[in-house]
Amino acid sequence: MNTLLQKARAAAVYVFLATMALVSVFPFVWMVISATNLSRDITRGKISLGSALLDNYAKFANLYDVGLVFWNSGKVALIGSLLTLVVSSAAGYGFEVFRSPVRERIYRGLLLSMMVPFAALMIPLFTLMASAGMLDTHMAVILPTVASAYLIFYFRQSSKAFPPELREAARIDGLKEWQIFLFVYVPVMRSTYAAAFIIVFMAAWNGFLWPLIALQSNELKTITLVVSSLGSAYTPDFGVIMVATVLATVPTLVVFFAMQRQFVQGMLGSVK
Repeated sequence: MNTLLQKARAAAVYVFLATMALVSVFPFVWMVISATNLSRDITRGKISLGSALLDNYAKFANLYDVGLVFWNSGKVALIGSLLTLVVSSAAGYGFEVFRSPVRERIYRGLLLSMMVPFAALMIPLFTLMASAGMLDTHMAVILPTVASAYLIFYFRQSSKAFPPELREAARIDGLKEWQIFLFVYVPVMRSTYAAAFIIVFMAAWNGFLWPLIALQSNELKTITLVVSSLGSAYTPDFGVIMVATVLATVPTLVVFFAMQRQFVQGMLGSVK
């Protein structure tokens, strides 16, 4: 009797997990299927593969320079991610290693800044970038994201797992603090950097509101702005929108699946 009850519970768990997996995956599958259909078929609710994939892509390519759009998004995401990792990891390392009477006060103030909504920062940021003559440039999109309070917190917490013996041994060997950070800390914490890179890259690639405000030229638009403009037409072509959305999703999927093992290790705080 107990065996049957255990099997019934296990079956119920698997049914529940399978249902949740289907619910989670179905929107992506439907998006891919819709990219192969015409707009009228999508509005009718067709959920089978069609033959309009190349036509939809051709329409999208006629409206926008696909290579330029992806170059813009890749430039913003990669440069922004690398700068954010450098600044945030150095700050997190410094908060954990260097001690001072005001360190915790500054750190608490930094964490409190996470409570400020971006809507409250848009006008000051816009004014700052306008006064610096940086509006309608990719640097206007990149610079406000370089110092991330969340990543500073993340790197400080991860630095607690960094063996202090390594740092002391490096100091005895005559390494300066920046050399310890660059040649000891960074290689040891590579899984932490991988997890942080995935988080930052996905946020930068999918960024919409601030790029919408900062970028006005069509030549500088990122893929998220292009997808939004496709959907704002008087008669949107949903096949083209789905093709653009699938293309916009592919880079983040590639980055995540290529680094998922390091992502799990980094989020668990493991150090090797």
